[in-house]
Amino acid sequence: MRKSKPKKRIILPDPRFNDTLVTRFVNNMMYDGKKSTAYSIFYNAVDIVEKKTSENGLETWKKALNNVMPAVEVKSRRVGGANFQVPTEVRPERKIALGMKWLISYARRRGEKTMMEKLAGEIISAAKGEGAAVKKKEDTHKMAEANKAFSHFRF
Repeated sequence: MRKSKPKKRIILPDPRFNDTLVTRFVNNMMYDGKKSTAYSIFYNAVDIVEKKTSENGLETWKKALNNVMPAVEVKSRRVGGANFQVPTEVRPERKIALGMKWLISYARRRGEKTMMEKLAGEIISAAKGEGAAVKKKEDTHKMAEANKAFSHFRF
């Protein structure tokens, strides 16, 4: 290590649910520093989820996030002139970050008209264990499983 690690920033909880995880999600979703817009998109998406599933929207979102978070991933490792895809465990912080990124990016690619509807649709499908974000997680797990033979190259 060359320098000391930067300090972890304290993230304040969101105004409606009083949850720091929601703030992290909104921060990931935000464009051009427009946090209030990102908050309104998230809250409206949660309301749409509540209407469609008649369950608690925040709980559904958390369940969706848990379904999207990967347990293992592959990292490239150079050994003797060859690159190997080495399966490694995912750190808890990175798990959450990857889950959020995948949920948001696949929501953006959906076909609905507004981002609220797209996000709500992706949350509902991820909570059920289907959808593009869950497929991404399963593909990551499959790749790690396929490269299990190289797990002895772990750093």
